[in-house]
Amino acid sequence: MTMIINEPLRLYGPAVGLLRKGGSEVRLGNLVLPADIDILIANAALHHDPQLWGDNVHLFKPERFAEGIAKATNYNTTAFCPFGLGPRTCVGTTFAIMEVKIAVSMILQRYTISLSPAYVHAPVSIITVKPQHVIQVILQSLHHDA
Repeated sequence: MTMIINEPLRLYGPAVGLLRKGGSEVRLGNLVLPADIDILIANAALHHDPQLWGDNVHLFKPERFAEGIAKATNYNTTAFCPFGLGPRTCVGTTFAIMEVKIAVSMILQRYTISLSPAYVHAPVSIITVKPQHVIQVILQSLHHDA
């Protein structure tokens, strides 16, 4: 279940980026960032970097998380940050993950889910990432009496 949840969070994380303000002058390679500069860390760039995730970075491949986040990111765990990092990580992360696990588990006990042939994949980034159109799915009961 965790792998199935982590992969969409990698591909289409809830936050577009992390905004931070530099506290002091910082050197990044040949680049010098002055103090008090606003820095936007683009989650999508990190989550879609082939050097971190491999050549199949754009494919839905939950098994990349089979051995945990560290192994999936070539031991660069900060490359996976759908809910932020460090002391500013979203306080609702654990609750959100638990809630989705419970909801998906309850749905999968009763139904099979498949995408509607009419579904058009069109994610949009406006503060958060969301579908441009509704996500059309077909639920089919696993129990013949329902």
